[in-house]
Amino acid sequence: MSARPAAPPAAWAEVPAPPPAWRRFGSRIATLCLVELRKIRHDRAELYTRAIQPALWLLIFGETFTRIRAIPTGNLPYLDYLAPGIMAQSALFIAIFYGIQIIWERDAGILTKLLATPTPRTALVAGKAFAAGVRATSQVVVVLVLSALLGVHLRWNPLALFGAVAVVVLGSAFFATLSVTLAGLVLSRERLMGIGQAITMPLFFGSNALYPVRVMPAWLRVVSHVNPLSYEVDALRALLLGTPGNLWLDLGALVAAAIAGVGAAAALLDRLAR
Repeated sequence: MSARPAAPPAAWAEVPAPPPAWRRFGSRIATLCLVELRKIRHDRAELYTRAIQPALWLLIFGETFTRIRAIPTGNLPYLDYLAPGIMAQSALFIAIFYGIQIIWERDAGILTKLLATPTPRTALVAGKAFAAGVRATSQVVVVLVLSALLGVHLRWNPLALFGAVAVVVLGSAFFATLSVTLAGLVLSRERLMGIGQAITMPLFFGSNALYPVRVMPAWLRVVSHVNPLSYEVDALRALLLGTPGNLWLDLGALVAAAIAGVGAAAALLDRLAR
């Protein structure tokens, strides 16, 4: 009777297949977002200070222009019209300076260590970008609470609120990648701070956050049509106010902008780390 073959050594055991690339990519993005949430939890003072600016816009600018009826918004009260715009603007102000954090991580040696891992550059940038979006959701909560206190007629449908958060995250992701791209070009915090301050107001005033596109001069309408902030505000108004619009076009424009921003920032990440 022949002897049974011996079992293969443990070292010969079949190695489990690695998870698919899309799952690893998503896992790394989620990890960076969780890190950002922990930072927010340990630094709540920033949340309180960030709430001051949208409060001033809604309480002073919104209430004043609602009374004087200087901006034509149809049957929609101006404060209602303004609230989604301030929500987008507040998120923009957080995301547009996100590249400063990347430069700080470079100076601290953290960026070099991240680039030494097998994580793709696009995953690193996308994770940082959506982490900025997670941080910007705090502004969504602030504006929603202020809007409720001021009597703004928003749609409190859970799906609409979830959609608004998703839109803000997408918009913030693009502006964060824009900031990282600029960081890869200028390489210093001082220059990035100056450029960020120089482009924030044109992005804001060159959008439909404060006034309808139809009242803009012709050249500003062109700027508004290529400004991602306008698509973000349009989507927020459609979701939170039920105003007519093309939600799918707005979402498509934001997704395309975010993808292009991730690609541009990832291409400059190695230059930033030198």
